[in-house]
Amino acid sequence: MTVTQTGTDTGTFAGTHSGLAGRLGDSVARPDGVPKAQGSFQFAGDLTADGFLWGATLRSPHPYARIVRIDVSGAWRINGVEAVLTAADVPGKATYGLISHDQPVFASDYVRFQGEAMAAVAADHPDTCRRALAAIVVEYEVLAPLTDPERAIDGSFPPIHPDGNVVRHQRIVRGDQSIHGPVVVEGTYELGRQDQAFLGLEAALALPAPGGDGVELHVATQWLHEDRKQIAACLGMPDEKVRIVLGGVGGAFGAREDISLQVHACLLALRTGRPVKIQYDREESFHGHVHRHPCTIWMRHHAGTDGTIRRIEARFVMDGGAYASTSSAVLINAVTHTQGPYRCDHATVDGWAVRTNNLPSGAMRGFGVVQAAFAHEGQMDKLAAAVGLDPVEVRLRNAMRTGDHLITGQEIVNVAPVARLIQETAALALPTEPVGGHDHDPMRLPGGAGRTADERHIVRGIGWGVGIKNLMYSEAFDDYSTARVRVADGVATVKFATVEVGQGFVTIVGQIARTVLGVEEVVIDSIDTEIGSAGSTSASRQTWMSGGAVEGACRLVRERLFEHVAELHDLEAVQLEIDGTDVVDTLGSLRMSVAAATAGIVIDETFEHHHPATEELDELGQGNCHTAFAFVAHRAVVDVDPELGLVKVVQIATAQDVGRALNPLSVVGQIEGGIAQGVGLAVMEELLQVDGIVKNATFTDYLVPTFLDMPDVVISLVEEPDPHAPMGAKGVGEPPTVSSTPAVVAAIRDAIGKDLHRVPVRPSDICS
Repeated sequence: MTVTQTGTDTGTFAGTHSGLAGRLGDSVARPDGVPKAQGSFQFAGDLTADGFLWGATLRSPHPYARIVRIDVSGAWRINGVEAVLTAADVPGKATYGLISHDQPVFASDYVRFQGEAMAAVAADHPDTCRRALAAIVVEYEVLAPLTDPERAIDGSFPPIHPDGNVVRHQRIVRGDQSIHGPVVVEGTYELGRQDQAFLGLEAALALPAPGGDGVELHVATQWLHEDRKQIAACLGMPDEKVRIVLGGVGGAFGAREDISLQVHACLLALRTGRPVKIQYDREESFHGHVHRHPCTIWMRHHAGTDGTIRRIEARFVMDGGAYASTSSAVLINAVTHTQGPYRCDHATVDGWAVRTNNLPSGAMRGFGVVQAAFAHEGQMDKLAAAVGLDPVEVRLRNAMRTGDHLITGQEIVNVAPVARLIQETAALALPTEPVGGHDHDPMRLPGGAGRTADERHIVRGIGWGVGIKNLMYSEAFDDYSTARVRVADGVATVKFATVEVGQGFVTIVGQIARTVLGVEEVVIDSIDTEIGSAGSTSASRQTWMSGGAVEGACRLVRERLFEHVAELHDLEAVQLEIDGTDVVDTLGSLRMSVAAATAGIVIDETFEHHHPATEELDELGQGNCHTAFAFVAHRAVVDVDPELGLVKVVQIATAQDVGRALNPLSVVGQIEGGIAQGVGLAVMEELLQVDGIVKNATFTDYLVPTFLDMPDVVISLVEEPDPHAPMGAKGVGEPPTVSSTPAVVAAIRDAIGKDLHRVPVRPSDICS
């Protein structure tokens, strides 16, 4: 079967040259940058195949209901319909899920959120699919939904799922529980439901093997091998009968870590014996993937009169929605980061992640830690005010250092330059232009053009946020990644299953190979399941894990290369090294290009990079449950119109702990993008549900920052190579989102003098 594309540049990166030049430390342009800017890049939604059918999913209009009956006969009577599937047609496991397999492929007894999948159809045209879905009759017994997470905890609502309403409860107890400080500050903080809002919608193309003996799925995802495992189980097939190929991904941010349309597409392809393509529109995307957990956090800090933290108490309640997804991991990230990047030896924390009949929640950039940071940074500002200190000074007095401990007892062995980050951020220049700028341009005012706001009414505020983010997987997860490197005639071909979602790994690969091997030309093989797993592109882990795998494979190839050259020239392999693009003898008797050294031979090596497993927390929440940490500081400057409730974020200054910037251009891009999502959560992004019903499932009503909303971003990259990290580099994708949100909210508080405790901050919160 031939897969075709409408774009001119592949989204799978097969055969892609990873940049034209550049080694580690250079700012190298992305190989997919120009095609994406020109519109020629092939995303998953651009895929087609000869004779393909369209697939579509029927979704529940109710957040909670018992299914009385489903009648699909009307769909079968429509010309062009080739398949209609319900729960009875799933040949293997009826449920799936990342951690707990608790979500049905198709609902069979109850629907538990608005938008849950009921059935799927395959037909000759999208319009035929829509008519077929409309012809399916479902009789529901509508039930009152559970939408309040507190009722899931207190047991006042009957279980909505066989596994119960509580996904996980985690308690952390450390140190002396009797400590009470002379200074006590407390607050309750709330975060709304944020959507990942990627521009490239969910899309997949499934191709059946002859005779139905397997399936190949081209899909935009974050984790090829985990997708394969769940899909194969639902299809009732061995893993090796399911091949997953990465389709071009138009953003992810955690929402593609869970499967959505994958099983539906494969089932339809196997049933019809023809390729099937499914592609969501924006409204279906809002219903079809997980979102950031809405969360309520109560915190109390006990401190000395000098502002040093003595003990923290906290309570977290996270709304996981209808199914578990990654709620347990998100909860652990949240509660274990209660203290933020500050020293604290005494704490009492309780956290719950619960099921409700709201949309499922799961991973989103900075998962769990974003929620914790909004609370702990609000507390630090309260503490500064209570003891009469500047917000910068109170953070410096408590700043975490290498060798300090989390409230789980885990030692921070990574480089922890928290004080330096705060100081470097404070040293970055503040905006020099007044409100409205020297030219009095209305576009510089809150609300933009049309004289919405008047300069006379605008007040400016400055706020701070400092963050810590765990890197990679936690709680005894076997974290590893695999890479294969083949060198022939001076060309390196690199094979991996690392999903490129826009973070720039496909650029780093070439830089690593050129640096370690001295080659000029680096080619990326197709990204699929024909090699060992690389894990998920999430948790800021791929530079560390997959970068380490590529570096390890390159080093094995280099050892073989030195052995070959040494044998040819009667040298010792240990005397050889790479100098630029040449193999050289350190004694000065040989210098030859890598291309010449590899002429007529093939060196092929595979390396599996493992990280030592972490621990599960004990009953008191103690244990080394995380792998590594990165740190960041943000300072926000905002202009606010207190009468209209309008906000313009003028500047965000940041210093970020990056370990070593392998590609500074890419690092800066990640920082700017992460800040955009932090600004969005602070002042505009919230997916609203009322009684379980989504109210704003379009970009008309769900607002995301545009270029006009973005502040001036001033960046200081703090490079202190981490001795525990391959190449000294830390992941950089999540920290920008962690503390940019509280910094913006703190700046709004500073401008108007109100105790804002919820994000996004709404105009009514400001002007009420």
